[in-house]
Amino acid sequence: MRLLLVPNSAVPPPSLFLPLPRSRVDYERIKAVGPDRAASEWLLRCGAKVRFQGFDRWQHDYNGLPTGPIGRYKIQAIDATESCIMYRGFDHLDGLEHVEEMKLCKCIYIEDACLERLSKVEKLQESLLRMELVSCGNVTDRGLLALHHLRNLERLLLSDLPGVREKDKTVQMLRTALPNLNIELDLD
Repeated sequence: MRLLLVPNSAVPPPSLFLPLPRSRVDYERIKAVGPDRAASEWLLRCGAKVRFQGFDRWQHDYNGLPTGPIGRYKIQAIDATESCIMYRGFDHLDGLEHVEEMKLCKCIYIEDACLERLSKVEKLQESLLRMELVSCGNVTDRGLLALHHLRNLERLLLSDLPGVREKDKTVQMLRTALPNLNIELDLD
């Protein structure tokens, strides 16, 4: 028997091995614990982190989620770096009213449909102020253009998005739709 040694850099992150049911939406759970708690549970199971209003510390441990009455802890920021969030779970975001910041970095399952869905969440259209999209290879110009629905977006960082082909045109269209938006680009 031969043993094959693989360097750590060649091993995919653990989130790639998570089964799809983690993204299945449990609407009864959302009713029982509220949208912020249910979304936190989904995001953390997928390998993301959340920060609650009034806290500086990022919550990344599912078992360490704070408890309390429904509505006590409101998600203010989501960092989905290298997580396995995908379209199937985006219904978890529907009831979130206080999310100001979202980082989607190195998310292999994020695609145009995810950004379109995210942009249609009415409460996020109001609350989301800052967003980062970095190294999400399935995002194209179409997905970026959907972000024009996020009418209060102030800062958008775009980097390493190989699917974006018409960078200048897409950015110009976003700037026209959202004149107060500061777009930081590193798409070359």
